[in-house]
Amino acid sequence: HVQLVESGGGSVQAGGSLRLSCLISGYEYCAFDMAWYRQFPGKEREFVARVGGDGGTTYTESVKGRFIASQDGPKSMVYLQMNSLKPEDTAMYFCKLECPLIEFYYWGQGTQVTVS
Repeated sequence: HVQLVESGGGSVQAGGSLRLSCLISGYEYCAFDMAWYRQFPGKEREFVARVGGDGGTTYTESVKGRFIASQDGPKSMVYLQMNSLKPEDTAMYFCKLECPLIEFYYWGQGTQVTVS
């Protein structure tokens, strides 16, 4: 039973920082990537960052230099350190398990980030 549980969202002033966490459980079936997406009100979900199976990371241009995605050793926990937050970062943030080889994807429930 796969579960992804995000935490760490909240309200912060512009220029501040938050660290999001995603706890992964119930998945031991293949190598996988973890990604962070966000959804603005009235918009579709968009890619933010990805941690690959080798620990390498990619980011959307708007968060480069400000956000850092990372993982623990066994990849049971992934993180998104969000620095220099801007009001335009306000969104619901989701973690996503990705195993495209077998076309398996799973979303967490989301955590709200509000920057003012």
